[in-house]
Amino acid sequence: MLTRSSRSARLGSALAPAVAPAPAPISGGPSESSAAQASPPTPSSRRSVLAGPLVAGVTFVAALAATHAAGVPLRDPDHVAGRRLLGVALMVLVLVGLDVLVRAARRSGTLRPSLDALRSVRRERWSARRGLAMGTAVASFYVSYLAYRNLKSVVPLLRPADLFDSQLAGFDRGLFAGHDPAALLHSLLGTGISAHLLSTVYVFYVVFVPISLALALVFSLNLPGGLFYATAMSLSWPLGAASYLLLPALGPVYAAPADFAGLPASEASRLQGMLFDDRLEFLRDPAVAGTAQSIAAFASVHVSMIFTAAVAAHLLGLGRGVRIGMWVLLALTATATIYLGWHYVVDDIAGVGIGVVALAVAGALTGFDLRAGRRVPEEPVEESAHARRTTSRAPGATR
Repeated sequence: MLTRSSRSARLGSALAPAVAPAPAPISGGPSESSAAQASPPTPSSRRSVLAGPLVAGVTFVAALAATHAAGVPLRDPDHVAGRRLLGVALMVLVLVGLDVLVRAARRSGTLRPSLDALRSVRRERWSARRGLAMGTAVASFYVSYLAYRNLKSVVPLLRPADLFDSQLAGFDRGLFAGHDPAALLHSLLGTGISAHLLSTVYVFYVVFVPISLALALVFSLNLPGGLFYATAMSLSWPLGAASYLLLPALGPVYAAPADFAGLPASEASRLQGMLFDDRLEFLRDPAVAGTAQSIAAFASVHVSMIFTAAVAAHLLGLGRGVRIGMWVLLALTATATIYLGWHYVVDDIAGVGIGVVALAVAGALTGFDLRAGRRVPEEPVEESAHARRTTSRAPGATR
């Protein structure tokens, strides 16, 4: 692994070869009231189900075009996207089982509900079409992620002579009266325990994204709300990749490593070194490299996704504690990106902008009403058999 001092010496050689070819929106959970437990989840529409695959399809086609133009194959280095897809799929299955078990236990008043009670809850909440809608959303999210990794990798191949770090750093200094915001944070927070705490916050994003996706899809009575959230999060991938191509940049820790040499070793610094090594390996021979090039500063996808989740917490009517917690996480994450040298302040501002666009486009694609936090009425694609029987037996029900 390269030290911080050796990164700047090898940065020029890293650029030369380029000329060659993240708590989750949960509308409810096992702790709901008994009245809510007895109600099947709101059915989803074809429109909300197809929104995720549409985003994935467009992003994947863009990745195919970009990698073809760069002269490299589209791939999943180290099978990261595949492993994460499998992990979230397993997480969803575990949460579905937990949902059925807890609801059946509450309904029967025992910690060991009967098989009939379990089957009853499963029929009410987990129709095949609901499962298909959830599976489609998860698969689409990670197809978009796979395409995003390929788009990000080829940025230095498509724009080999372009880096805007000096302009972005100058913009930041203009915002802070000539001062470097990272240096201000180092002076204000110190360079000891703060570095480790903010490193933990930054890396938490890797865990937050899949967990929030799974929780939103499984525990949402309003399934269209969960699909809206998944679509909005998916949109951060192509929008983020587009911003990398618009203004290619490495980030402060790579453009000016001496400014961060005083920080202690942490998980974030280890990750920074690993990504730099991966970039060098990729640029030595892009056509056969077994790693992805994952360094890009403008804009911050960390900020865009956590901002999206924070706003979605309001739109989906989550509790006050969850909403406050999401905004605190956003503030800490933005601080961490600057303190640790991943991003410029303007990158984080642009990340908020991407989040706003992602939410608006997701609302348009899924038909989710952003003002009222509910779905625009549309033909449903699922309704459990139990719900149909209950409706047909209700007093005054008509066919």
